[in-house]
Amino acid sequence: MSKKILIVDDEKAIVDILNHNLKREGYETVQAYDGEEAVNLVKSENPDLVLLDVMLPKMDGFSVCKMVRQSSNIPIIMVTAKEDVVDKVIGLELGADDYITKPFSVREVLARVKANLRKWEGIELSKKETENATETKTSLLEFGPLTLDTFKYEAKVSGKSVELTLREFELLKFLATQSGQVFSREELLEKVWGYEYFGDVRTVDVTVRRIREKIEKNPSAPELLATKRGIGYYFNLEV
Repeated sequence: MSKKILIVDDEKAIVDILNHNLKREGYETVQAYDGEEAVNLVKSENPDLVLLDVMLPKMDGFSVCKMVRQSSNIPIIMVTAKEDVVDKVIGLELGADDYITKPFSVREVLARVKANLRKWEGIELSKKETENATETKTSLLEFGPLTLDTFKYEAKVSGKSVELTLREFELLKFLATQSGQVFSREELLEKVWGYEYFGDVRTVDVTVRRIREKIEKNPSAPELLATKRGIGYYFNLEV
């Protein structure tokens, strides 16, 4: 079955271009031109991914993202005309998986869509495999004070529950399962986000900062999710 993409933008020309090119790649598409329509279509059409513009009539993209996240973890790629990193931070904090800045190339959009869908399919497959496992304990991973439940996508630090977005959980799990190994931002974009050529390394920095705010005693002096100056990030078990 082809994957269904919901395109949300109030500019018809952009919707038409994305619609044409996504269909050429074999995707099914649904279109919305304002925020309220987008929320309704997520419920009625059950898309596999949402391309969501920030500046929308009736309800902005941030509000749409927040509402969708109350009931669904489907990939959301925010599309913003602003270079301001604040907009990107807000989107990630509300649960968006990725963002693209206008003007964008169609090739970039297709690459991001493919990468996010591939990642989501891998997550769903992992959950099904865990469901079928005879021992539920196989879903629990422990790394010093950090415990990750790979089935429920829940995290605890020293027994205290921590609320992570899907992308934050995936990044933390990736680093924790390879404790001590340092990864550059570019490597993390490839390994966790699933793309190599179009990634903005600030996406990694913002996500790391958000994780630190949730798992570290002092986020400005992190102990678990550490930085190797000039290289990248690693998970530190020696805490």
